[in-house]
Amino acid sequence: MGDDPRTEWADFFNREAAAYDDYGFTKNTLVEADFLVDVLGLQRGMAVLDIGCGTGRHAVELARRGYGVTGVDVSAGMLVEARRRAEGAGVDVRWIEADAQRFSLPDAFDAVICLCEGACGLLGTGDDPIGQPQAIIENAARAMKAGARCVFTVLNGFALARKYDQASVEDGLFDPLALTEQSECVVPGAEGGRVLRERGFVPTELVLLFGQAGIEVMDIWGGTAGSWGQRPVDLDEIEIMLVGTRRDGPVGPSYRIFV
Repeated sequence: MGDDPRTEWADFFNREAAAYDDYGFTKNTLVEADFLVDVLGLQRGMAVLDIGCGTGRHAVELARRGYGVTGVDVSAGMLVEARRRAEGAGVDVRWIEADAQRFSLPDAFDAVICLCEGACGLLGTGDDPIGQPQAIIENAARAMKAGARCVFTVLNGFALARKYDQASVEDGLFDPLALTEQSECVVPGAEGGRVLRERGFVPTELVLLFGQAGIEVMDIWGGTAGSWGQRPVDLDEIEIMLVGTRRDGPVGPSYRIFV
């Protein structure tokens, strides 16, 4: 499929789409939707953008509760499953196949979600480990109304660093400078494997990245699927959750301590 970095993760998720909802971390949708409604301050009829929506489990459940939802994903296969889910639930969701770094929508949303490492840190071969998440966060900020809130969950950089040793660094499996790991993915029907890169984050840089995009960070919590809550980050858990709000005009990075 060429050297377009967007196709690497699209290939992976196209392959995973049919089985994705069999994974254990997908089994808490109702509780997670309750959590999102509360944290985002959603009211019936509000417009929600789901970046990296996958099979649409959060998007469809929010639509079922009366919110106007748009789902964006780079994987056509995931969106096929998302449409099936929406049809089965009898709800309307607008689905858009696009890269989270590059999509452009004329709408302004009341809330934005990007969950289960759905976009930020899923790096293609040509993606810059800072530029990629920065572009996604800036895209999210442009889509948010003033005062709108967002919830992102991203790979936990603490756990990532604790997972590897110096030999892994020397073997090229882990880059401590960029907090990235790489693994080989074999796509059925393709020749050979494709190297996939994922990037972890730490709270201080998240505050900087979101602040530069005009999003003020309100809270940072542990964000591993199946264990969401207003609780401190565990060093060894898979994901970190960030809650932010879009302010009018530029928002400088906030340096308050999250407890």
